[in-house]
Amino acid sequence: MVSMKLIDEWLKEDVPYFDLTTELLGTGEAAGSIAYFSRSPVTVSCVDEAAALLTRCGLTVTERAVSGQTLLSGETVIAAEGRTAGIHKAWRVTLSLLEYACGISTRTAALVAAAREAAPDIAVLTTRKIFPGTKAVSIAAVIAGGALPHRLGLGETVLIFDKHLEKIDGGYSGLAKRMPALRRQACGKEICVEVSAPEEALLMTRAGADALQFDKVPQEKLTEIVTSVRAAALERGREIRLIAAGGVNAENAGAYARTGVDAISTTWPYFGKPADMTVRIT
Repeated sequence: MVSMKLIDEWLKEDVPYFDLTTELLGTGEAAGSIAYFSRSPVTVSCVDEAAALLTRCGLTVTERAVSGQTLLSGETVIAAEGRTAGIHKAWRVTLSLLEYACGISTRTAALVAAAREAAPDIAVLTTRKIFPGTKAVSIAAVIAGGALPHRLGLGETVLIFDKHLEKIDGGYSGLAKRMPALRRQACGKEICVEVSAPEEALLMTRAGADALQFDKVPQEKLTEIVTSVRAAALERGREIRLIAAGGVNAENAGAYARTGVDAISTTWPYFGKPADMTVRIT
């Protein structure tokens, strides 16, 4: 649930001072109701935030779905009643929130279903590539769709990319030498290294990385690398977590899941059409 401060900011963007049309017509005191529906099957999200918007506008919520619930076309996402002034104030902001959030959660649910049909225990993760200012909504929608964020910010885990390695003498070999010190310094934090070639993966496995992230590695090649990395980790009596990233979507999620990785990480759910919703006001 986002903060009430953010709810107020959303409302202020659309109604910074007053509703000119309703004021001129003099219809604001009339009683009415508003209900939101999807025109197609949808996995709903941000229903709590929608309820907070409606309530903040002086309305009483009379019916609502639960975030994460799958609704059929025409089923009610949320409904409320109260003064017409409040209905018009809440109408568009709440609709936009639900359309964008439910678009993300519906795509996420499709991705999760495709991945877990191939590998029931695989983790489905999303990246930090979120449009600025929408993180709270995007993360809530991803969770409603059955996935989790890979990491919420730069301070959460150690994830070493090729851009970091460009500044390290020796690249991966130099990083391997520094790994014991990194593990001591980042005690309690997982150290993940992004790799794309078998030799990089094996070197980082033997150096003691906690996890490897494979960037844009084709599924056929990835299966071979995963097998060799698992064997190398087993030789040292340790486990290592393997993540497939880059270009993962609902169409190929199953193929990536079958490579034997522990997780897939993707930006795909964030970008696509909003859910197709409609509003009924009486």
